[in-house]
Amino acid sequence: MAGDDGRSNTPGGPGTSVITKVKPRTKRPSLYRVLILNDDYTPMEFVVHVLEKFFQKNAEAATKIMLHVHHHGIGECGVFTYEIAETKVTQVMDFARKHQHPLQCVMEKK
Repeated sequence: MAGDDGRSNTPGGPGTSVITKVKPRTKRPSLYRVLILNDDYTPMEFVVHVLEKFFQKNAEAATKIMLHVHHHGIGECGVFTYEIAETKVTQVMDFARKHQHPLQCVMEKK
């Protein structure tokens, strides 16, 4: 009989085996762009305020995005994971409705 030295006397090879740990690869979450759409009724100052309040943009960055929206019809506010993007869109839309502005905010997969 074999002693308690950690080896077994099984036929077909030495009594040691190698156990390899496989780390599961976590997939990066999909990212979504949050976009503001231009309209003819929402004041530019309100759009700047929304960008500062919900997207933590400084006055200069917010103004730059607002002007891009004004000239091109659409502008990116930020890129987030699905849940965060969805929350931001909801917050902006609720805030705009509360202040009686038709501002539209949407998200799209990047």
